[in-house]
Amino acid sequence: MLPEGLYKRRKRHNNTPPTVLLVLTNCIVLALLIQAFTGCTSINNFFWVAIAALALYNVYTIRRNPDEYNRVNAIIYFGSISFMVFLFFYFNSQPHNC
Repeated sequence: MLPEGLYKRRKRHNNTPPTVLLVLTNCIVLALLIQAFTGCTSINNFFWVAIAALALYNVYTIRRNPDEYNRVNAIIYFGSISFMVFLFFYFNSQPHNC
């Protein structure tokens, strides 16, 4: 039989590392911002304000969990940021339906 506490969750612990949550948050927020605030001719100023707020959230999260960001996680994080910058320029260079 299965042990009694196998399916019980630890208190205040959701088993998802903060690095994964940060990368997913960045991807989702950037995708929504690109869809909502980049137009055919220009980029809305609120886009840059929201990107600055996202950067502050990243700094806050990294400073809050410094032990989570070892060498491998730092490489994954900076790789995801680089990939998102690439996607921004790729989507911005594509033709828009205006």
